[in-house]
Amino acid sequence: MDLNEIILEIEDYVSSIPGIKKSYKPILQLSPKAKLLIIGQAPGRRAQESGTPWNDRSGDTLRSWLNLSREDFYNKDKIAIMPIGFYYTGVNKHGGDNPPDINCAKLWHQSLIDQMPNIELTLLIGSYAQNYYLKRRIKNTMSDTIQAWKDYLPEFLVLPHPSWRNNTWIKKNKWFNQELLPEANKIVGKILPKKENFIINL
Repeated sequence: MDLNEIILEIEDYVSSIPGIKKSYKPILQLSPKAKLLIIGQAPGRRAQESGTPWNDRSGDTLRSWLNLSREDFYNKDKIAIMPIGFYYTGVNKHGGDNPPDINCAKLWHQSLIDQMPNIELTLLIGSYAQNYYLKRRIKNTMSDTIQAWKDYLPEFLVLPHPSWRNNTWIKKNKWFNQELLPEANKIVGKILPKKENFIINL
């Protein structure tokens, strides 16, 4: 199957989930040309309703971390976005988001990755993505995993979910802003170099 055929299969799956709105579509951004792959947990309500991945404050934070403009972030020929769960699963009784549908990853991640041969780096955002892909290489805590970020390069770059819920952790772990993010900027910048603006004086 090609990329479009796989996406149609995924759309059929999402539309068949009991309790999920029939209008919901899988929130994916994919292209065979993409060089950077972002794997998070699942789209939030706002992303689901807008049809645009990371279309919320968490997305703003992530783009800031990576020094990426919205234009570059949403250019599918540069960046692919493929969460663990492809659709918004609603909220639990405590008001938080339900876990992502891991069947999406089990059924389609590898097939989709096979359609994107130019991926140079995969960002694993949050514990769901890290647990799924790092498996036995995962550390005891999320903090330990993120602190060991160099261990997973050059295939993976691990980051916490850019939610306000992690602000306290980020403030406590100063190495994240002082060491990890500058290096992440360099790595992403090499994969997706920014165009230089040349001014010619006549």
